[in-house]
Amino acid sequence: MPRPTVRPGPSSSGVVPMGPVDWGLLVLLSVIWGGSFFFGKIAIAEIPPLTMVLTRVAIGAVVVALIARLNGIHLPLDRRLLSQFVVIALLSTVIPFSLIAWSQQHLPSGLSSILNAATPLFTVLVAQVFTRDEKLTAGRLIGVAVGFAGVAVMMGPALLGRLGGHELPAQLAAIGATVSYGFAAVYGRRFRGLPPLGVAMMQLICATVLLVPVAALFEQPWRLPVPSPHVIGALIGLGALSTGIAFVIYFRILGRNGATNISLVTFLVPVSAILLGALVLGEALEAREIAGFALIALGLAAIDGRPAKMLFGRRA
Repeated sequence: MPRPTVRPGPSSSGVVPMGPVDWGLLVLLSVIWGGSFFFGKIAIAEIPPLTMVLTRVAIGAVVVALIARLNGIHLPLDRRLLSQFVVIALLSTVIPFSLIAWSQQHLPSGLSSILNAATPLFTVLVAQVFTRDEKLTAGRLIGVAVGFAGVAVMMGPALLGRLGGHELPAQLAAIGATVSYGFAAVYGRRFRGLPPLGVAMMQLICATVLLVPVAALFEQPWRLPVPSPHVIGALIGLGALSTGIAFVIYFRILGRNGATNISLVTFLVPVSAILLGALVLGEALEAREIAGFALIALGLAAIDGRPAKMLFGRRA
């Protein structure tokens, strides 16, 4: 049976508004990526940052490659397309994953998720400069600001009080990761005509190849002691679920709904983490968390634009 091949479509094609399935996938992605902060915090206790990121993307690449193989996905690679995969691997994986892993040695997971929630802001700004169909609107700008405020309210003053000070370099690294994600979301639009499985596979393979010499030079992973069983479990979860499966969903939403919409997942990551704690662990929801949820919902509605269209007859 011949394997399907697809050529990439033009990056300027229209963005499809978010539908129920798209929102469902975005929520699912937020749950999966919310787990990456948990897995990463466990793994970084025994594994240095670059080695942890290399292991993460290598496991993710194997998982996605197996799924792509089972689905008969084949990409018609040429030098131009391969160079584009190298760029997206740097922007969406190598640079942000490494910065986040290093910052996690110095920051609590909650503060990391707050800083990560700045991703939509940078994505909107990058899209304003480099796209024609995702320009900045009043609704998007207000929505991003309200959503970010919701994350801050939900996390509370204790974590916000840690901004600056001796942790500033780690905080700047975490913010640098969000800037890289913003460029990745816009650059990744050019893969819209390719199957998400194929894009995720090639992006992770390229990232793995790029990270091998870097990790070997700076951390010499072969000299490290064998990690404990719970760290190995965290690495498997980080690689298979929070990287492999997550990137398949990521490129599906990005190709269909655009850069700004995929960046909204960072608003939902802390929401998912807190709701899972309440539903699974029986943790009580505080008033500030409920207020934060409400602000995030308002921000997402403003960015989506359809509530404004129903009320006023046009998109914000």
